Amino acid sequence: MGLPAPGGRFGEYGGRFVPESLVPACMELEEAFDDAWADPAFRAELGAVLRDYGGRPTPVTECLRLSEELGVRMLLKREDLVHAGSHKLNNVVGQALLTRRMGKRRLVAETGAGQHGVATATAAALFGLECTVYMGELDTERQELNVFRMELLGAEVRPVRAGSRTLKDAVNEALRDWVATVDHTHYCLGSVMGPHPFPYMVRELQRVVGDEAREQCRALLDGADPDVVVACVGGGSNAAGTFAGFADTQARLVGVEAAGGAAATDGIPGVLHGMRSLLLQDEVGQILEAESISAGLDYPGIGPEHASLAASGRARYEKATDEEVLDAFQLLARTEGILPALEPAHALAWIAREVGRGVPRGSTVLVTLSGRGDKDVAQVRELLAAGRGPR
Repeated sequence: MGLPAPGGRFGEYGGRFVPESLVPACMELEEAFDDAWADPAFRAELGAVLRDYGGRPTPVTECLRLSEELGVRMLLKREDLVHAGSHKLNNVVGQALLTRRMGKRRLVAETGAGQHGVATATAAALFGLECTVYMGELDTERQELNVFRMELLGAEVRPVRAGSRTLKDAVNEALRDWVATVDHTHYCLGSVMGPHPFPYMVRELQRVVGDEAREQCRALLDGADPDVVVACVGGGSNAAGTFAGFADTQARLVGVEAAGGAAATDGIPGVLHGMRSLLLQDEVGQILEAESISAGLDYPGIGPEHASLAASGRARYEKATDEEVLDAFQLLARTEGILPALEPAHALAWIAREVGRGVPRGSTVLVTLSGRGDKDVAQVRELLAAGRGPR
């Protein structure tokens, strides 16, 4: 998982499919990021903010009771302990610093589960930037707490009432805003998707997750790597950052999607939001709506590097159903006293289902716990009350 090919290509995927008015902005961003990423002072400032403000490095936690119940050695990379509650801060701090470096004063972002929006609002407050967050109207309803958190942090949250009223439509509106305000606005895209350089840039900013986890696992496992490395995948930023740390090892890499939004396994190559990737489409190429219990995975595509990893076979992509995810959410809470976000609960659900089948008993399994579940507690309570609990 190194540099993309010229034009931002990962095999047949990636690229830059944007209106002519946005090509200069993408090229400006590519040049600015390449310059910043090669600048030791920029890297040092980013590392210092993530350490002193964000709380890095996050630990790897061994789950003794969960391990005993499942029959594998379970390790969690604890991105839920980052300030603001998820891995998203790693990316937005880097992009906020880049925004300031480019002389711009405003951030615009999209969000589904609200975690990227909260992180963007957090970084904007920290660095004194204006912030507007687009969020599908349906997601504002099921993530009401995160909407209030963003507003407390000084961001303007704009509900999107078009289309499915979820993440896909929020991305559309954020892109429209960027086109109109590009002279003073940076689009702080939240995942490894969109036009080049976003997939590569976001992966590099999230690489800290995998790099830390690799060192921590080798210290814990006497120099060995985990047998299986698992992360949830919507657009796929936490998975890309995690996989980057283990791509050159013998560890199996597994991304777990929502069963109702599994673009890696059910998708067809196409273009959406400035990238060529695997997308949920009908027979005439119309984008289908993704459906998921998790707002953060409710997206009809996948990042182009994940599409390439799937094509090469270096990573496998699996599915988890909403019911399995609810079971896994409760399982981790009951055995370890940790409330996971519904997004990484997909990874836990796949492991719980596959032990003894796709995951041999006695294996060592690392899961990136990409966010905490406070935001999802009310939704889980409603779902359980409606009878969608353990089977």
